[in-house]
Amino acid sequence: MRYLIDNFSVVMGFTRTHVYLALVPSLIGSVIAIPVGASVRRVRWLRRATVTVASLAYTVPSLALFVIIPPLVGISTIDPLTVIIALSVYSTALLVIAVPAALDSVAADVVDAADAIGYGPLRRTLTVDMPLAVPVFVASLRVVVVGNIAMVSVGALIGVGGLGKLFTQGYQRDYPDEIVAGIIVTLALALIFDRAVYALGRLATPWTRTSGRTAKGDV
Repeated sequence: MRYLIDNFSVVMGFTRTHVYLALVPSLIGSVIAIPVGASVRRVRWLRRATVTVASLAYTVPSLALFVIIPPLVGISTIDPLTVIIALSVYSTALLVIAVPAALDSVAADVVDAADAIGYGPLRRTLTVDMPLAVPVFVASLRVVVVGNIAMVSVGALIGVGGLGKLFTQGYQRDYPDEIVAGIIVTLALALIFDRAVYALGRLATPWTRTSGRTAKGDV
């Protein structure tokens, strides 16, 4: 803790970089996975193929991606874009599997009711299915965000900034306090953003809060 107090401004600089490198891929993954996942959901063979490809992509070691990406896209190995691209791949891989599962969670009678009043597939997906699928999707998004916060630290091995630098520097200097400071801040970030995503999910689904209060009142 002493290192964290004495070097607070340095740690906060690493923290800002860490948050940026973790959240941007989460956003990119969501933007890609939501339309793709919704599109492949009802085509059985395409959904199966998407899940297979996504699962394989997620099994590629992060350090290997950090090494492969720079020559493929023509950037420096220590460019932060390397980490952003790699974590975007992981985020998309997880979320493209989660989106169809979230849409499947929508009650069949709700879907039938929307069809009965004349909603087309696109309109129903955008205005009925997706809003009701938010709680299940948010559960997966929380995993992605927390996972990205953890994996950003690996970027320090290729010289990309973030809290991982506290680990590499602490190891090189044989200074455990620096490593402990990195662990504490990383855990704090994971907890904060996990709760933040959960809160956003609650704000996006006010009917879940209403139903919860109604259920308590009926008891």
